[in-house]
Formats: sequence, C-alpha cells, structure tokens
Amino acid sequence: MNRRGLIVCLSVLLLGSFAMAPLAAQTRPAKADAAPDKPFAEHFIALQLSDSDPKKERLVLSVASNLLKAYGPDKVAVEVVTFGPGIDLLRDTNEYRALVDSLVSQGVRFSVCGNTLDTIERDTGRRPAINPHAVEVQVGVGHLLDLAERGFTIVRP
Repeated sequence: MNRRGLIVCLSVLLLGSFAMAPLAAQTRPAKADAAPDKPFAEHFIALQLSDSDPKKERLVLSVASNLLKAYGPDKVAVEVVTFGPGIDLLRDTNEYRALVDSLVSQGVRFSVCGNTLDTIERDTGRRPAINPHAVEVQVGVGHLLDLAERGFTIVRP
C-alpha cells in the first residue's frame, strides 16, 4: 500500500472511532456513576417487585442471593425496588425479614416506593412499618427508570 492509501485508511479508522464513541457512551454510563457504593462492580441489576405474593418475594430474594454467589458481592450491584403491593416484602413483620437483612449486610439495596406508602397511610390512617434498611424513594417506577438510565438491567423475576 502506498503512503496516500495508508493515510486514507488511517483517516477512515480514526473518524470511525470518533463516530462510535458517542454510541458507546450512551449504552453504559461510567461504572462509578452507576453504583457509587460499589466501585468494583461490573454488573448492575435492579430487581422489580410489584406483587404481594410470598412465592415471588422468595424468588426475588433467591435471585439476589444467587447473583451475589455467582459474581461475588463486590462485582455485582443489586437493588430490589418495591412498589404497589410489592412493598409487603419490606414490611417490618414480613416472614422473609431475616433474609432481607442478610442480603443488606452483603451489599444488596432495597428501595420502597414513597407514593405507595403515602397511599396506604391516606387509606388506613397509618403509615406501614417498614424494614429500617429499606431506602424510601419517592416514585418506585421512576427509580427503576433512573437505575436503567444509569446502566442497570431491570429484571422482574
């Protein structure tokens, strides 16, 4: 290949890499931004729970536990986002409270929808007692959207 051909090839490759850079940046944010509390995480999973069904609650907890075992607690960021009837998992008296607490101690985050809590309080006159490890977010579905935009994969077991 002559010198001019080499320059043309290098120019095309260089321009192509600049054109692809914005696409790569849009598909996955910087890992540090996705889960600041998990600086070494390589995988980002949000588990959605919107049903009050003990089998589904157990399944979500099992999936979270299996992810920790498969990748290691430092390599995977797992957040369980509950809204609607799914907040029952995070009630203080839930039968799986010990499992939730165990997963929290291994780095799994649990979020509860503030709008759902507000609705229950409005309807019953009492705000439900929630596991103190749960983080209240204003809008559960909106929080899932935020996590997706930060690079999390949303899974509904």
